[in-house]
Amino acid sequence: MKKLKQRWGIDSNLQLAVIFLVFAITGSTATKLAAPVTTFIGLDSETTNAWIYWTFRILLIFPIYQVLLVAFGWLFGQFQFFWNFEKKMINRLGLGFLLK
Repeated sequence: MKKLKQRWGIDSNLQLAVIFLVFAITGSTATKLAAPVTTFIGLDSETTNAWIYWTFRILLIFPIYQVLLVAFGWLFGQFQFFWNFEKKMINRLGLGFLLK
């Protein structure tokens, strides 16, 4: 944990616990929100080819997760950490032009 705290520039174990909690809540929420969105679009796991359904759903979860990560980070008082995390992730994906 010491290396992770140094890498992320975190001082306390409480802050690390809050960051882990935000990651957990965000992942769970993003997967829950993707289900009604796919249903609204008209994709259903019962009637749609599994490859199409799950590919679309995973691609849908990704942007939902990114937005929720910053939002939950803000709610838990860790906005700056998660905003920097998002900027780094967006740049690594080659989408840095979106931030300019």
